[in-house]
Amino acid sequence: MENLKNIIFEVVKKLYGVEVPVEFAPVPAEIEGDYSCNVAMRLARAAGKAPHEVASEIIAELPADYSYSVAGPGFINIAVSGKALYGQLADAWNETYGYNQSGAGKVAVSEFPSTNMAKPYSVGHLRPGTQGWAAKRILEANGWKVITDNHLGDAGTPFGIWATGFKRAGLDIDKVTIYDLGELYIQMKADMKAEAAAGEHALADAAQDWLLKLESGDEEARTLSERFNKISLDHIHSVMKRMNLSTDYELGESFFVERGKALVKQYLEAGVFTQNDDGSVICPLDEFGIDVPMLMLKSNGAALYATTDLGCMDYRAKEWHPDKVIYAVGAEQKFYFEQLFALAKKIGLPQENMHLWFGTIDQISPEGKREKMSSRKGVVLLEALLDDAEKRVRENFAEAELTDEDVRRIATGAIKYSDFIADRKTGILYDPDKIFALTGQSGPFCQYACVRMRRILEKNAGFEAEFGDYDFAAEKAVLLKLLEFPALVASVADNLEAHKIAGYCFELAQEMNRYYENAPISTALDNVRAARLWVVARAMTVLERGLDLLGIEIPDKM
Repeated sequence: MENLKNIIFEVVKKLYGVEVPVEFAPVPAEIEGDYSCNVAMRLARAAGKAPHEVASEIIAELPADYSYSVAGPGFINIAVSGKALYGQLADAWNETYGYNQSGAGKVAVSEFPSTNMAKPYSVGHLRPGTQGWAAKRILEANGWKVITDNHLGDAGTPFGIWATGFKRAGLDIDKVTIYDLGELYIQMKADMKAEAAAGEHALADAAQDWLLKLESGDEEARTLSERFNKISLDHIHSVMKRMNLSTDYELGESFFVERGKALVKQYLEAGVFTQNDDGSVICPLDEFGIDVPMLMLKSNGAALYATTDLGCMDYRAKEWHPDKVIYAVGAEQKFYFEQLFALAKKIGLPQENMHLWFGTIDQISPEGKREKMSSRKGVVLLEALLDDAEKRVRENFAEAELTDEDVRRIATGAIKYSDFIADRKTGILYDPDKIFALTGQSGPFCQYACVRMRRILEKNAGFEAEFGDYDFAAEKAVLLKLLEFPALVASVADNLEAHKIAGYCFELAQEMNRYYENAPISTALDNVRAARLWVVARAMTVLERGLDLLGIEIPDKM
């Protein structure tokens, strides 16, 4: 259909000497044809003719591979035969069908899930992981080389809070767990808030002292940091493994502290940054329409997120030379990234920066109201969410006798797919009744469509026959859907609109369900059977590829 658009574009240019964008829209089921085009109506006034006359003139110049009719005041309706669609798909099909090389030679960095050390992996880092991974896969499907980096939160004020709480609690460094550290952090934050309300700051001062000790290389501070990091990384890796996520690098904030401080000094001396009377350093961003300057260094010389991010951007530019850097971070950090990207422009970094932001994860409260997912402890653990998901899968699919691996694939597939149902900028609702259902738009619905197609192909393994003069009329809707896939993959590369891939996967799965009702396979004549197996095999491949772009795996059984 993209080819036909180009043909109509050239015909219009030839007949009327103008270049007009050509778009197709699907026609309703009750109207003859598959697509409708309104280009004649847009040209009528300039051509000085009635729209239906312009439509007829255009049709006269179009190839006979399709059938055309003029509808309404001047729409060009286009009908495609199943046989023609089969020919188009057969000609286009190859081992990488749907993928392209438009980004060949380009390098991107996808930063996710950017977890925090010494705190359990929370549900707050679910969307950074799923969205960041989808960004990686979508760009790779468009020919990009993608470097992934888990930018660990292993420096800054949080370390001081953990160290102060750890020493105060008198815990054994060899026995402390990630959950102990998480509880310490929550308790310390509450105590510091109460302290501040009382006009005191002893705990806050102690936390800052530990931060400065770590930055200056104090042995005890480094020992604590290394131990916290080991406990945290073991935990982070175990959760990421369950989610089937991984990154090429794990360069945390601590890796960039000294580099960032050196750059702050460099830009301060160059007059790009400014030092306040209290010794803190700022970067004015007025020329970018941002009135609030970016704080680059605290008055006591301690690093900030901006300090380490400055070092990180500089490191990536010089070591990886990316054309684009993607930060999968929630919407609450939008202003910070506006500042950070303005800073990058101010110091002349060449890469494009993209904040891949998203909404919250909501749940239904006991009172039946939608609210942000949380708990009395201040955090919902992703492990707990995964445990609950796997429990539901075992209950919902008890008769299938699933392996542990298939349970994991279905559970994570359901959770991941729920992230992509709508545009990432909207909040998502964790509704187990819908997320794990085999009906409606869900991960399991799409996964089951793949499993069913695989079973059909296995049942008919070894069968071969010539298609003969089969017309592919029953396969027409499926073939149209399959032919949409390459253009869709290409179209989502710029804005990383993973929800469009999810929507396509659901529509293809739906289309296959409708297809089975009207097109028996195993009992069909040999030529029909062979043709239909050919279509099923390609539908399965496309659906698997679409789900793979979302990081969703296919179970062996369901």
